[in-house]
Amino acid sequence: MGNSLISLLSIFHLLVLWGSSVNAYWPPSPGYWPSSKVGSLNFYKGFRNLWGPQHQRMDQNALTIWLDRTSGSGFKSVKPFRSGYFGANIKLQPGYTAGVITSLYLSNNEAHPGFHDEVDIEFLGTTFGKPYTLQTNVYIRGSGDGKIIGREMKFRLWFDPTKDFHHYAILWSPREIIFLVDDIPIRRYPKKSASTFPLRPMWLYGSIWDASSWATEDGKYKADYKYQPFTAKYTNFKALGCTAYSSARCYPLSASPYRSGGLTRQQHQAMRWVQTHSMVYNYCKDYKRDHSLTPECWR
Repeated sequence: MGNSLISLLSIFHLLVLWGSSVNAYWPPSPGYWPSSKVGSLNFYKGFRNLWGPQHQRMDQNALTIWLDRTSGSGFKSVKPFRSGYFGANIKLQPGYTAGVITSLYLSNNEAHPGFHDEVDIEFLGTTFGKPYTLQTNVYIRGSGDGKIIGREMKFRLWFDPTKDFHHYAILWSPREIIFLVDDIPIRRYPKKSASTFPLRPMWLYGSIWDASSWATEDGKYKADYKYQPFTAKYTNFKALGCTAYSSARCYPLSASPYRSGGLTRQQHQAMRWVQTHSMVYNYCKDYKRDHSLTPECWR
């Protein structure tokens, strides 16, 4: 009886430790879920194929796009927006995906070639046994003119993005840009000046393409087409906000219960957890960078 009790207590102790360990590697609840405030959008009503139509397939409300030796694929929202909530549930391919970029992003590069704005969520492909890197980035006017000034923050997620769909989103208002994963804010980019913030209308895009020159460990590992096709699945599309054609009275969405924008204390705590435990690169803390080009880092 005594030995049995000791064994049960030991098992209980291990379960408590295991539970604590799991919780230690999972962000605290943000307490607010902005994705629940935005309805899903039928893909065919909200988007059109941009390139690679033969590498795009819709099946039971889930869009699959893929890259092989011949082509990748991309799609684009029908409407341009000047603010809004933009998201999708995405599931990535496991295995060797080095050199391959899967993305969801805002851009006006077709309207302003060589002088465009862009807000990126990009999954950087990886090699066997290594996790994906999620890269967030913001470009402002002129990122395509050869003098690229990136504002990258990179994360290793607290889950395996190949096992299931997870929701990734950008909330863009005239005051701030907030990147979210499963409604947890991972990055807030506030407007500190007109010169460091995108203000012109942008479209929502998604794509899969070969970026072997830089995507995986700065180009060390390239796309290997013996593993083709490389696929990405998207569903639960969300794109709601003030379009370029909306009246001036159109009020931007918020990532929090505060209509004025910003984040709650609980959301800030969740974001701090992610940036403490999951961030692997912050451009503002890269001392090899010329921060005279990114004044928001020190303002």
